[in-house]
Amino acid sequence: MPAEAKPDATARTSSSPLTERQEARRRRILHASAQLASRGGFDAVQMREVAESSQVALGTLYRYFPSKIHLLVATMQDQLEHMHGTLRKKPPQGETAAERVAETLMRAFRALQREPHLADAMVRALTFADRSVSPEVDQVSRQTTVIILDAMGQADPTPEQLSAVRVIEHTWHSALITWLSGRASIAQVKIDIETVCRLIDLTDPRRET
Repeated sequence: MPAEAKPDATARTSSSPLTERQEARRRRILHASAQLASRGGFDAVQMREVAESSQVALGTLYRYFPSKIHLLVATMQDQLEHMHGTLRKKPPQGETAAERVAETLMRAFRALQREPHLADAMVRALTFADRSVSPEVDQVSRQTTVIILDAMGQADPTPEQLSAVRVIEHTWHSALITWLSGRASIAQVKIDIETVCRLIDLTDPRRET
């Protein structure tokens, strides 16, 4: 079993609104997780070390995150939130929606490229995630969708556009995996991202038929 889990850790603070103190504690945990992963990747993120680094009791850590997989997927969602904030401050400049989305995803990719151990840990966690981690995985997917829709400038997407966004998300995730495994270059990733982003133009309801 790849996840370092505690079987009786069923209650999670994240299932209910957090107090200011609880949110600060959660932020420390996520920061510690990211720091450990940045230095040593997936294997370096051990729950006891995360607890020590974030200055919380091990039992408290498990109430927030029942396993390392839960923690690292939540860390990815947190990293995407930070990226989204950066992207909002400096929006993509492409003339078309497809160009803006491609630029956005490549900027996100390059941010992950700067922290390859962290990127590898988070992507591995997503790969290992089972149904128990569905809420956290769904949050990652929703955050990615929001980032893409913002780049598109689309607040009310059609079902066809949402389908295109899902395919783009799948391609981006696959590109991360192939790059991390050394099976794709940055240039190849860029080509794949730009190619799949053309679906945005194809599903634009304003497109001439």
